[in-house]
Amino acid sequence: MARPSSAKQNVVQQTVVPQLKQYVLTEKIGSGSYATVYKAYKKTGIREVVAIKCILKSSLNKSSTENLLTEIELLKNLKHKHIVELRDFLWDSKFIYLVMEYCGGGDLSRFIRSKRTLPERIVRKFLQQIGLAMQYLHSFNVAHMDLKPQNILLTSSSNPIIKIADFGFAKPMMEGDEMRVMRGSPLYMAPEIICQRSYDARVDLWSIGVILYECLFGRAPFASSSFKELGEKIWDSKPVELPPGVEVSDDCRDLVLRLLRRNPDERISFEEFFVHPFVDLMHTPSPHCIEHAKKLVSAAVAKDSEGDYKSAVSHYCDALAFFVPAIHYENDPAKKDALRAKVREYMGRAEALKQMLKPQRKIGDMLDRSQSSSGDEQLAGMIDEGDSQELQAAMKLIQAAVKEEVKEEFEKALNHYEMALGVFIKLLPKEPKGPRRDLLAQQVERWMSRAEDIKSYLAVQSFNTTTSDTSKQEEDDTQSSVMNQCCVQ
Repeated sequence: MARPSSAKQNVVQQTVVPQLKQYVLTEKIGSGSYATVYKAYKKTGIREVVAIKCILKSSLNKSSTENLLTEIELLKNLKHKHIVELRDFLWDSKFIYLVMEYCGGGDLSRFIRSKRTLPERIVRKFLQQIGLAMQYLHSFNVAHMDLKPQNILLTSSSNPIIKIADFGFAKPMMEGDEMRVMRGSPLYMAPEIICQRSYDARVDLWSIGVILYECLFGRAPFASSSFKELGEKIWDSKPVELPPGVEVSDDCRDLVLRLLRRNPDERISFEEFFVHPFVDLMHTPSPHCIEHAKKLVSAAVAKDSEGDYKSAVSHYCDALAFFVPAIHYENDPAKKDALRAKVREYMGRAEALKQMLKPQRKIGDMLDRSQSSSGDEQLAGMIDEGDSQELQAAMKLIQAAVKEEVKEEFEKALNHYEMALGVFIKLLPKEPKGPRRDLLAQQVERWMSRAEDIKSYLAVQSFNTTTSDTSKQEEDDTQSSVMNQCCVQ
């Protein structure tokens, strides 16, 4: 934030004690260059705890006054569950008071320091909440400009909700708008700001990348002892690398590295960020999840009754992706249990359909396999040492594929079928007319059908029909609660 106009004013700020008729100010919970934040509650009525930001008027210069007015104007209009709410603003002869929503879990910086590093699943949960807030801000063309762990608050020590705070540097920015004014905190500033180049709202994406890196690895990627050293590190041509020996998922790694691209034109865009697999805002817990899940289940049941089992399994599994966050969002224990029971029912049906789609389970398939095997044996007898090594090798691949199919090693079988078919399809036009050519053409057609059946089955198998994500989601809540309790003790 803007600095106080003089050291003398800073001393005055420390000695002048703010007082409000309507509120009792209790402990000081934070302070900045021109503001102090107190925990407080109303003297009358419901004693709801709030945070009051007290700004000493005499410490404000022109720039900080403009920032404060922008912050008030924005917070009056921005209403989102992951943005700290401005309840009221008041003033007297010495202070301006911003009455804010109270967040009892401290800030993310303190949280990280208490644990050194955070588990990836906890980080993802927090990042999704930051992402929802940013999606909301982006819809209003608002850039925060000072995203850092100190400005990300946790509502409580038990199942905390993330809240973005401190909009003193925030600014409405339309697409294509550019600035050159230095804004933000150096460690989290994008390279284009530090190097005093023109920049736009994409600087927030860089800051999110630094925050994500710090959550995962316990330090910012460019920690430095001076602003000059920081600038040199940030604008180094060497790509950002993750610390060696630290395991993160491929999706997580991809997102970190795409956020921390020095050139903003190469950095991930907001639209790409919101749908990135590690963020996946579409499947975050919300009241809309159950609606999506019900629609998908209805489609699954319809496909199931039509006998289109592959599509049915796909719809059942897509529904699961919404049922899991729907269960997480639901607070009523009885409704949670009812949802879990429904999920088990639908996923049980999906698993049954998968088994029905398994190659060679039906009588017709078994007969087809018997005929195919007989043809394979006849064809193998027609191929001898006088034929090309390529043709002999292809026949051995077919024989291996058949054995693997019997053992239900379907991925290996498909690979060998496809390799062999590539050879046979190439050689078939060159094969002289006669019984062997006719049999080869017949078997190639059968092998192609087998390969397609296996490929279709493997595609269905890739659909996730496990409900383990539900328990993981709840485990995240428990872990987060325990971690926050450690943090505030």
